[in-house]
Order: sequence, then structure tokens, then C-alpha cells
Amino acid sequence: MKARTALIFGGVSQHKQVAQLRKGVDILVATPGRLLDLCNQGLLSLEWIEFLVLDEADTMLDMGFIHDIRRVIAMLPEQRQSLFFSATMPESIVKLSKTILTDPIRVEVARVSSAAETVDQRMLFVSQGAKRDLLVEMLNRPEVETSLVFTRTKYGADKVVRYLKKNGIRGEAIHGNKSQPQRDRAMNAFRSGKIKVLVATDIAARGIDVKGVSHVINFEIPNISETYVHRIGRTGRAGHDGVAYSMVNEGDERKHMLNIVKLIQRDIPLEEGHQWHLDLPAITLADAGGQRSTKSGGGQPQQHREGSGSGNRNRNRNRNRNRNNNRNRPPQGAGGQDRPTHGGGSRRKKKPKFRGPKPQGDAS
Repeated sequence: MKARTALIFGGVSQHKQVAQLRKGVDILVATPGRLLDLCNQGLLSLEWIEFLVLDEADTMLDMGFIHDIRRVIAMLPEQRQSLFFSATMPESIVKLSKTILTDPIRVEVARVSSAAETVDQRMLFVSQGAKRDLLVEMLNRPEVETSLVFTRTKYGADKVVRYLKKNGIRGEAIHGNKSQPQRDRAMNAFRSGKIKVLVATDIAARGIDVKGVSHVINFEIPNISETYVHRIGRTGRAGHDGVAYSMVNEGDERKHMLNIVKLIQRDIPLEEGHQWHLDLPAITLADAGGQRSTKSGGGQPQQHREGSGSGNRNRNRNRNRNRNNNRNRPPQGAGGQDRPTHGGGSRRKKKPKFRGPKPQGDAS
């Protein structure tokens, strides 16, 4: 039997989405705001949901959706399976998982620590105030065909686009304050070649897949090192060559760049041939105190219980302690069998109540 799916999101009319829901849905993909709107209007019920998947949980929290997420979860049945997916694991995500999940298992993939060999990485030292002028000069170079420019804030993205247009360079910005139609128009213009520059925040750029991006320009350096790897991975795809420039100011960005060099375990050449160059000490792998790792990025997943971050040593110690406790416990009940223990603070799960047949009219 083919699963019936539906997609609902804000920024567009809800009529087509509601019509799709009325046909019955097995898998619903939704943004929190529109989901709550439809529930509050009585057009959607979540009482039969069996699985909750929260994708890009870190992005959801960064965009301020934490309260909406909690409201959605309050509408769900207690008996369900919940899955969280997150590219990073900040403390806010850990706290959220502990308040929502019961005895969760955490599956972790090795950190992404390397970019494609087809990406030529370079850094430039420039003061924050001169970055926009340097960006204009770079975008006017003949070898720069299409560029994805990253900023850290929505306001910064809009400011860069205005400056580019003032200097005769067509570009558009995508970020959380843009409506869905605005983002679609910007993406279509970039894909079709009507504009050569797309300025984006990291959150808005999640999931963007555009072929033929010749250059990625880090107008501002991310404070999370893995974000750098994700950014520059937008160029040099499918065997094509790409170039990634990083503009490093005289402030905290030097520290961020040092952490990036340590993560990727390679030196990034410094380009000095521009008029805004700052004469500052180079940032090298030796400065970062890094050594080339024998592990490649994206390794095998590791599975462990949430809250067991103290490592294998503690897990083995707890396992041995439980084994000894079981060995020393006197037999219980008929047949002399031991009563099963529940260690590690896990909770007994209740048997799900019978809920009867699922109605056909509402989405789930």
C-alpha cells in the first residue's frame, strides 16, 4: 500500500494544503507555525500520531521555534516514538531531548572534518569595515562565475546585498525573514543564471543544492568549525573544481579560523594580493597545535544511551556493576528466576492502550 504524504508550511495560502489533508495522510511534513495554525482552526488532529521526527533540531532552536515545538508535542499521544536529528549537539538540544524523550538512545556519526579535495581553500586578512569593498572586487574577477556568500546574520545578509546592488552587482539574500515565495524566487534566479550572487545565512542555506557554484565566500567566519565544512561543500561537487574564500578580520574571527584549521587538519593558504590586506601573523596548523588525523570524516555511527558521554570506561564499569548485582541477588518468584533489573535510570514503559480503528478523514 502506497503511503499518502502531505507537506504544509507557512508563507503561502493554506487552501491547497487543507484539501490535501482532507484526503487522508499517513506521513505529514510540516513547519511548526503552520502546523499549529491548522490545529487551532480544527482542521488537523494529532491524536493518532505514532512517530514524531524532529529534523535539524539545532536549526529549529536557533530560529526560536522551541516554544512552538513544545506546544506541538503537548498535542501528541504519550505512547509514540520520537526521533531527533541534529547536525550539531549544543547544550540546548541535550536539555530539550531530556525533557521530551524517555530513556533515549543517541546515535552519533564521527565529526565531518574534511572538505572535498576539489575545493581550493584560501583565506584573506581584512578589517571588518573593508570586507564589502573586497567582496565587490572579488565578485568582479572574471573567474568568479556564480558565488554563494555566507553571513552570520539576517541583517548582515541584507546589508551585503544592498551594497552589491549599489556597486552594480545583482544578487539576492535568503534568510529566515524572507517569505517562502521570496526564497523560491531568489533560488530560481540563482539557478537560472539571472543573478550570479546568492547571500545566505547558515540556517536558510540548509538543504540548498545548486549545481555549478564556482565560489563559496565566507564573508563572516562561523564560530562552529563544522559549519565551515558544510559551507564550502556547496562548491567542488560532482568532480568539478571549486574555490572557497574566507575573509578573516582582526578580531574573534582569527580564533574561529584557528579552530577550523585544527578541525580540517590542513593549512589554508593566505592570499595577500589585495589592497585591503592586513599585515597579521599567519594562521597555521602548527599554531592550532593540531596533528594530522588518521581518521577520515563521516565515520561509522556510534550508539549509546543519552547521558553516557563519559566514555566507554564508565559504560563498562556500570555494565560490570549490574552484572555483579544480578549475580548476588537471590532468586525471585517461581522457577528461581531473577527479576529483571532496570539500571541507568531508565523508566519502565507502559503498554500502549488500544485506540481502536483510525478515522479516515483527519491527517495524522
